[in-house]
Amino acid sequence: MTENDDKPGHLARRFQQIAVAVFHAAVEEAGYDLTPVQYAALTTIGTQPGIDQATLAGLIAYDRTTITGVVDRLVQKGLLVRQASRTDRRAHALQITDEGHRTLDGIEPAVEAAQRIILAGLSNAEAATLMRLLRKAIAAGNELSRAPQQTASTGAARKK
Repeated sequence: MTENDDKPGHLARRFQQIAVAVFHAAVEEAGYDLTPVQYAALTTIGTQPGIDQATLAGLIAYDRTTITGVVDRLVQKGLLVRQASRTDRRAHALQITDEGHRTLDGIEPAVEAAQRIILAGLSNAEAATLMRLLRKAIAAGNELSRAPQQTASTGAARKK
């Protein structure tokens, strides 16, 4: 039997635990109350205003059922609004509020600091290699996930 430290799944889980803890600490210290997935949702909607929840779920690789709670919390915090879609009565277009934009602007330095802390034990070259290998492993296993990540182009193609 191999040690846990020789199993990529265990190491990925531990890295995720550390990343989440560092994110929370940096964001809370900066005076914000956002989870990593709320941040991912907010930044994605910021770059693609008007997307619906199903598209958002695909873009951040989150379960379509669970994304509803994420969006609900962002709406409750006054960071997002749902607007009736012009093309699909069942869907709602998501828009960031002025408060949401201020939050994104204000939180960004803390998020950037968290990313540096997460990679602090690595040289710049090692950090670049880790990022490249993580992207490669994620791309190879994407479809094995319960919530495969979609790109903006694949999300649009699947809607047709």
